[in-house]
Amino acid sequence: MKKIEIMDTTLRDGEQTSSVSFSASEKLTIAKLLLEELKVDRIEIASARVSEGEFQAVKAITSWAREHGYLNNVEVLSFVDKGTSIDWMVKAGARVQNLLTKGSLNHLTHQLKKTPNQHFKEIEASVLLASEQGIATNVYLEDWSNGMRNSKDYVFEFLEFISTQPVKRIMLPDTLGVLTPNESYDFISEIKEKYPNLHFDFHAHNDYDLGVSNTIEALKAGADGLHLTVNGMGERAGNAPMASTIAVINDFMPDIKIGVNEKVLYTVSKLVETFSGIMIPANKPVVGANVFTQTAGIHADGDNKKNLYFSELLPERFGRTRKYALGKASGKANIQKNLQELGLQLNEEDLKKVTQRIIELGDRKQVVTKEDLPYIISDVLDSGAYEEKIKINSYVLTHSKGLKPSTTVALTIDGESFEENAQGDGQFDAFMNAVRSIFKKKKLVLPDLIDYAVRIPPGSRSDALCETIITWKNKETEFKTRGLDSDQTVSAIKATEKMLNIINN
Repeated sequence: MKKIEIMDTTLRDGEQTSSVSFSASEKLTIAKLLLEELKVDRIEIASARVSEGEFQAVKAITSWAREHGYLNNVEVLSFVDKGTSIDWMVKAGARVQNLLTKGSLNHLTHQLKKTPNQHFKEIEASVLLASEQGIATNVYLEDWSNGMRNSKDYVFEFLEFISTQPVKRIMLPDTLGVLTPNESYDFISEIKEKYPNLHFDFHAHNDYDLGVSNTIEALKAGADGLHLTVNGMGERAGNAPMASTIAVINDFMPDIKIGVNEKVLYTVSKLVETFSGIMIPANKPVVGANVFTQTAGIHADGDNKKNLYFSELLPERFGRTRKYALGKASGKANIQKNLQELGLQLNEEDLKKVTQRIIELGDRKQVVTKEDLPYIISDVLDSGAYEEKIKINSYVLTHSKGLKPSTTVALTIDGESFEENAQGDGQFDAFMNAVRSIFKKKKLVLPDLIDYAVRIPPGSRSDALCETIITWKNKETEFKTRGLDSDQTVSAIKATEKMLNIINN
C-alpha cells in the first residue's frame, strides 16, 4: 500500500472563501482538531505578510505546535519577495514555507514580466535564505494546470530546476479548477514518469464540480499528497472537499493508505460551519443534514427487510446515524423507524391515524421531526375521544402596536352558524371573549381556564410544532385538552375547540 499525505488548507486557501475570516482563537481551535483528532498529516494555516491578525494567529498555532510536536506539520504560504516572507515566518515561529511560484509561462510573462531564468534565480535565493533560517521549503507551481496545457516545455524546465534544489515537496495546483479527470491523470503520469523520486502534491479546485474526480485520478497517476479543505471551502467554487475525498479513497482505492480518522469528519465540518458562517448544504455528501436520511417510505421498508437500501457509506463511520424523514412521502415504515428510536409502539389503527396526520402536515410544507412524534400521537389519539358537534370554521386574529388585539370568530354549533368579534389582552384572550359571547347567545357556559402550558420539542427551530395544553375546570371537574400547530395561538385554539366539543357531548 502507498501512504498518501493529506494536507488540509482550510485555514489558508479555505479562508479565501468570500466573507470568511477566522479569528486567531478559531484558527487555533481548528488547527488542534485537524492535527490531533482528524489526524491529517499537515495543515497550511496562513499566507505570510497578510495582516497583524494573521501574524498573531500563526504565532499562537506555532507555539502550541512546538509544545506538542507538530511544528513541522504546520505550513505557511510564502512569496518570492527577497526574504520578507522569511522574516515574517521567523518572527511568527513557522518552520515550513510553501513558496508560491509561477507554474505557467503565461503567468510568468504577463504577471511577473520576467524570464524563466530570472524567476529561477530568485526562487533559488528564497530557498537558500529559508534554509539558512532553518525553514524547510515546499514549492507551489501556480497555474500549473494551464502550464501543462499551454507551456509544457516551461513546466518541465521548471521541474528540472527544482530537482536540483533542497525542496521537499512540489505542489501542483489546478489553480482555476479547469482540469478534466483525464487531464489530471495524464499530466501527473507524465511528470511522475520523468521524476519518480520527487514528491508531488495535487491541489484541486472545484469550479466544474470535478474536484473529487480529479483528485482520485491524480492518485491513480502517482500523486504523493493531496490538498483538501473542510466542507470544500475555498475561493470561487472552493477546493476538493475533505469528507467526500476521504470516503472515496477508503472505499474505492484499496492500494492507498491514509491516516485520516473519518469518524471525526462530521465534527470538524460542523465546527468549521459554525466558525465560518458558511452553512453546509443539506445534500452535501457525507456531512450534509440529509445524506443519511431516508424520506420515501419504500426505502424505510427496504431497510427493515435485510437493509436493502444500505451501502458501504454507512453513517456510523462518520459518527452519525441514519434518520427517517417524516412528511407526505413517509409511509408507515418511516414512522415505525422513528417510533422505535423513541421506544414507542402503536397498534395498526392508531398508526394509520398518525400516518395520515403527518401526511397532512407534509402537504402544508410543515417540517416534522422525530421529536414532534409524541405530540402528534397525543393530538391524534385525543381527537378521537369525542363527537365533533362544534366546529370553528374560521377566525381572524389581529395584533397591532398600540391597539388592543381583536378576533373575529365564525363557528357552528349543532349545524347553526355564529359569528362574533371581540377584543382582549392578547389574541387568544380576544378569541375566548368572542366565543364566550356566542355561548351567551346559546345560554351555554364555558368552563374556567385554570392552566395554560406550551411545549416545543427540545432543540427545535422557530418553525417547530408547538403543543398547547390547557387545563379547564367545569364545576368540580378538571380536564385537559391539547392542540398542535406551528403557531402557538392556533394550537391553543385547536385545544379550545376540543374543549367545546367535550363539554357539549
